[in-house]
Amino acid sequence: MPMDGQPAHQPAAHALTNAERQARYRARQRRLQPPISIKQPSLARRSRTKRWNDALAELLAVQAECTVWFDALPESLRESATAAALQEMIDLDLDGIAAIQPPLGYGRD
Repeated sequence: MPMDGQPAHQPAAHALTNAERQARYRARQRRLQPPISIKQPSLARRSRTKRWNDALAELLAVQAECTVWFDALPESLRESATAAALQEMIDLDLDGIAAIQPPLGYGRD
């Protein structure tokens, strides 16, 4: 009940029909809920060439990080398993892999 003591709604002079009740319910639901917008998800389709080049860039970045990490190791850890793994990653020849380019396909590249 509101503060003035009056009922929140006026009583109807007659009983509502099912259609009137349903119309009021739908109107109330529209007021309470924001409109729903359904959007199709945009597919981020990247060509194989772009994915290949992105993967190569990531490999080269990780190799550079390993080089910095290895150079920052103290002398006492140069003979550890971590140093050996870092040295193996640094010694990988990624230039041969970078020279390879996947074939173009059906005009999508």
